[in-house]
Amino acid sequence: MKLSVIAVGRMKERHWRDAAEEYTKRLRPYATVEVSEIPDRDVTRDEERAMAEEGADVLRAIPDAAHVVVLDVGGKLHSSTDIADRLAALGLEGRSSVAFVLGGAAGLSPDVLARADERLSLGRITLPHQLARVVLLEQLYRAFKIMRNEPYHR
Repeated sequence: MKLSVIAVGRMKERHWRDAAEEYTKRLRPYATVEVSEIPDRDVTRDEERAMAEEGADVLRAIPDAAHVVVLDVGGKLHSSTDIADRLAALGLEGRSSVAFVLGGAAGLSPDVLARADERLSLGRITLPHQLARVVLLEQLYRAFKIMRNEPYHR
C-alpha cells in the first residue's frame, strides 16, 4: 500500500521532526510512505485567499487514484482498531493508494474538503499541525501492527 501524508506547514522544531521521522521509518516495512509539505500562507491578511492557495497546492500533491482522507475535527472518530480495519478494507477494495491531508492554521479549503473521500478526526480537540502529523503517523504504524497481529498495540 502507498500512503501519502500531505501536510500544510513545515515541522519547524527538531523534536517534532524526529518523532515524525521515527514513525515514518517504522512504517516503511509495511507501506510506501511519502510525506509532502505544503508551504503555509499568512492567514492574517486574507484568510480566504491563503486557504485557496494552500488548497490548490494540496490538490496538486494528491496522487491521481488515491483514496483521500482529510483530518478534520468534525470528522468521524475511530479507534486504533477501526483505523486498522479501514485500511485493510481499502486494500481489499483494491485501493492501493491512500492520501491523508492535514490542514494549516486556517484549516482546509472547500475544494480540498470536496475532494475528500472521508473525514477522520483524531479527537474533538484542536491539535497543532506538527503534533497531529506525529499522531497520524503513529496511528498508521499501529494500524499495520494490528493488521499483522504483531506486538505493539496493547
